[in-house]
Amino acid sequence: MLGDSLRGVRVIDFTQVAAGPVCTQMLADLGADVVKIEAPQGELCRALAPFVEGQSLMFLALNGNKRSVALDLKDSRQRAAALELAANADVVVESFRPGVMQRLGLGYEEVRQRNPGIIYCSVSAYGQEGEWKHKPGVDGVLQAVSGLMSVTGLPDAPPCKVQVPVVDMTTGYIASICVLGALARRSRGGGGQWIDASMFTSSIALQQGGFASYFSDGASPVRIGSAAPYAAPNEALRCADGWIMLAAYHPSRWEALCEVLDCRELLADPRFAELSGRIAHREELVRLLEQRTMLRPRSEWLRRFEEADLICGPINDYAEAAASPAFVQGQLSETIRHPVAGDVILTRTPLRTVGELPPVRRPAPLVGEHTREVLQAAGITLEGESLCP
Repeated sequence: MLGDSLRGVRVIDFTQVAAGPVCTQMLADLGADVVKIEAPQGELCRALAPFVEGQSLMFLALNGNKRSVALDLKDSRQRAAALELAANADVVVESFRPGVMQRLGLGYEEVRQRNPGIIYCSVSAYGQEGEWKHKPGVDGVLQAVSGLMSVTGLPDAPPCKVQVPVVDMTTGYIASICVLGALARRSRGGGGQWIDASMFTSSIALQQGGFASYFSDGASPVRIGSAAPYAAPNEALRCADGWIMLAAYHPSRWEALCEVLDCRELLADPRFAELSGRIAHREELVRLLEQRTMLRPRSEWLRRFEEADLICGPINDYAEAAASPAFVQGQLSETIRHPVAGDVILTRTPLRTVGELPPVRRPAPLVGEHTREVLQAAGITLEGESLCP
């Protein structure tokens, strides 16, 4: 089972908000024992809306399968306890601005002195080196700075970002891949290392094709809505009662589309004979296609297109996506019972194998829910300290 792949691996998690917690949740979903170190008042993600019974749904979604230890890192004894936990771990993941963990005495070098094999992953906005390393950053700002926002949305419309925190999520996934690679390297005798997981680098990686195009001709891509700059037709088309997304740019599928829409004359039109022409004359092409697609309902066109082996799909809202066969049959949601929020429906981890569903996860922890449990197991005593819980 994938869920026990990292059994026996201990991860100390100093992350907050989204990018870092996504990384550590991936590791937790693979079976690692992830101990989340957070301030007694809780990490920043706990304050993000919306809430159920005072519990942040964002926090619940990104912190399942973890245990929480509440420590005040400004207190020398509690900071020493955090260092002790980190020094006896396999992996440390942190998401403070560069330099913060070093000032606290919890940086890579400090932990490495105690544990040379430590895999230490730092998640930050702009990386651990370079002129911008001390700049703060959040998902929306990184979408802007990296160029992603410049290619998102409709022409002549105000700047628009991807609504879900795509840079945060991608950074977390990339960071978890780096940690897995470092664990594999260490298992071969390679020792520990310091991983630099940058949101900026990750946001550029999201746009590999776009930057390849820019480097080839020096022209910055522009916003073209739902269309793909490298192919046409490959965009949203209006139907009588809704929208579909259609990709029919390969020659055989372009011919099949014209057959289904009964517009074979477009095949003989020199503007559309080649892919480059269809891209260059995209606006006129879409206008002509929608003259046909708007005559019938979405369901009928989807049926006809699928019968012709055209790549297409409805443009769903969340309710439609959650009711779709792919979502329902894939059992992509699960009910988690939280001690305060009660029963909460969350998406399942995407980590799975054929014929195997990931097990129901432990709910995201309350602030400091496992402080005494974790410290006692590590042999750490903080007599006279006010610990949570």
